Amino acid sequence: MLARTSHHLFQPLLYQVATGILSEGVIAPTTRDVLAEQRNASVLLGEVTTVDLEARTVTASAIGQQTTYSYDSLIVAAGADQSWFGNDHFAEFAPGMKTIDDALELRGRIYGAFEMAEVAAASGRHDLVERLLTFVVVGAGPTGVEMAGQLAELSKRTLAKEFRHIDPSSARIILLDAADEVLASFGSTLAGRTARDLTRLGIEVRLGTKVVDVDAEGLTVESRDGSQERIEATTKVWAAGVQANPLTRQLAEQSGAELDRAGRIKVNPDLTLPGHPEVFAIGDLAAVEGVPGVAQGAIQGGKHAAGQILRRLRGEETGQPFSYFDKGSMATISRFRAVMKRGRLELTGYPAWVAWLAVHLFYIIGFKSQVQTLMHWAVSFVGRDRSERTVTEQQVLARLALEYLGEDFLRTSLRKPPGAAPSAPATDS
Repeated sequence: MLARTSHHLFQPLLYQVATGILSEGVIAPTTRDVLAEQRNASVLLGEVTTVDLEARTVTASAIGQQTTYSYDSLIVAAGADQSWFGNDHFAEFAPGMKTIDDALELRGRIYGAFEMAEVAAASGRHDLVERLLTFVVVGAGPTGVEMAGQLAELSKRTLAKEFRHIDPSSARIILLDAADEVLASFGSTLAGRTARDLTRLGIEVRLGTKVVDVDAEGLTVESRDGSQERIEATTKVWAAGVQANPLTRQLAEQSGAELDRAGRIKVNPDLTLPGHPEVFAIGDLAAVEGVPGVAQGAIQGGKHAAGQILRRLRGEETGQPFSYFDKGSMATISRFRAVMKRGRLELTGYPAWVAWLAVHLFYIIGFKSQVQTLMHWAVSFVGRDRSERTVTEQQVLARLALEYLGEDFLRTSLRKPPGAAPSAPATDS
C-alpha cells in the first residue's frame, strides 16, 4: 500500500472536522493501524510521480527521496483533486475540502473570523464586522449543502451566547452554485425540499450564479443575465468541482486509453487499462459508465479488482465486467434534517437524518472511532457544544506559506545536515 499520506481518510465527514464536531483522528485512522493484522501487507509513504507500464514499476517521492517499486498487479486508486475550473488562483482565498489539511485550515478560518469580528467590534471598527461574519460556500452539492448547514448551526446554536460585542447568530451564510438546483443529482422533489430547509435556516441560496473572481476580502459573482455583483466575505469555502489525479494522463498516454472531460481515464469493463490486464484504475480517477463519483463506487471497484487478482492467482478465468450496485445517496442539511434517495425511495427530515447517522457510523473504520464519533455527535447534536474548536494561526497560514516558499524550500531544507547553520539571506548585487 503506497500513498502520499499515512492515514485512511473518510472524506464524507471532513466538513465536521472543519466545523469542530469531530477530530481529524476519528475520520482518518493511520493506514498502518487499519492493516496491522494483515501480515502480508506493507504500508509505505510516498507520492507516486511516475508509472511505467512496460517496465511494471512505480516511482514515488517521500520527503525529497525517490524510490522505485516493481509490481505484478497494480491498482491505481489515487482519487480526485479539487477543481477551481481553470482558476487555480482562487484557491489562495477559497480553499477546497479534500484533505485533512484543508479541513483544519477551514476550521481556523471559520472560528478565526468570529474572533476577529469580536476584536473589530470591541475596538469600534464596526465596518469590518459584516465582512468577517459573512461566509460563502461555493457549490450546492452534498458537501456544500452540509457545510452551509453546519455553519448555520454553529452560528445560531454553538456560538450564540459566547461573545459580548457581536451576535454570532447574525452571521450571513450564502450558498452559491451555477446550477439551477441544490443537490441536482437527487431529483427535483428533494432538491426543492432541501432549498426550502436551507432557507428556513437563514441561508441565502443563490442558484444560476457563477464565481468570476475571488480575493482576500470577498468575491465577484455573475448571474445568468451577465450582471455582476461584489460580495464582501472574509471566509470562502470551495465545494464545487473535482478533477482527476494527474496520474491519469500518464496512464492514458502509455496505454492508449481516452480521458473524459474531467480528466478521468476510460477503463475496460473489468476496470483494467487497455492492453494491460494487470493494471486496474478505480474510484474517482476512473470513468465508468453508470458509476457516480462517490465512496461506494470506489469501495465496490476495489473489491472487484481484488477479486480479479485472486482469480488470476488461482489460475481461473478473469475479465468479468464490473457491476455497480447503487446503494443510494444522502446528505444532511442540519441537525435532525437530511435527505436520502435510493431508487424510487425518497426520505426527508428526521428519518433520513437517522439513516444518515447509521450509514456513516457503519462505514467509519474501527470500533474506537465509531464510539468516539457517536459521543461527539451526542455532544454536538443533542447538546450545543463542539469539542474540537482548537485553532492556531499556523493552520490558516501553513499552506500559503509553503506555496509562497516553493519546492526549492523543501529540497534545500532536506539537504542541510543536522546542526548546520542557517543560510545567509540573499542580497541584491
